[in-house]
Amino acid sequence: MAGRPLQIAEVAARTELSLRTIRQYEDSGLVVPSAVSPGGFPLYTDADVSRLMVVRRMKPLGFTLDETRELLTAVDRLSGDALEPDERAALVARVRRYETAAAERVAELRAQLARAEEFAESLRTSLV
Repeated sequence: MAGRPLQIAEVAARTELSLRTIRQYEDSGLVVPSAVSPGGFPLYTDADVSRLMVVRRMKPLGFTLDETRELLTAVDRLSGDALEPDERAALVARVRRYETAAAERVAELRAQLARAEEFAESLRTSLV
C-alpha cells in the first residue's frame, strides 16, 4: 500500500470484507477511517486495514465485537505513550488472555476439522 490512503472498495478487496461489514465495524467503533478525501469520502490507512484484519481474524474464533474492542483498546494503549508499570502489566496480561483464548479456539477448530475430514473420508470409502 506504500502509505497511500485507500477507498472503502479497495479496503474491502484487500480484507475480503464486504462494504456493509466494514461500515458496521465503523458504526460500532472498531475502526475509524483515518483520513477523508477532498470529496468527503472516508479513506483508510495501512493501520486501519491492519485493524480490520484483526477484527476479521477474531470473528471466526467466536470473539464478540465487545471482546474485539477490548483487545484492540489494550493493544492501542500498549503502543501509546509511556504507561505506568502497573497499567502496562495489566494490559499485557489482558492481551495474553486473548492469546491463550485464541490458541484454545484454534485447537477446537482443528479438532472439528479433523472430525469433518474423517467423515468425508468415510463417505468416499463407502462409495468404492
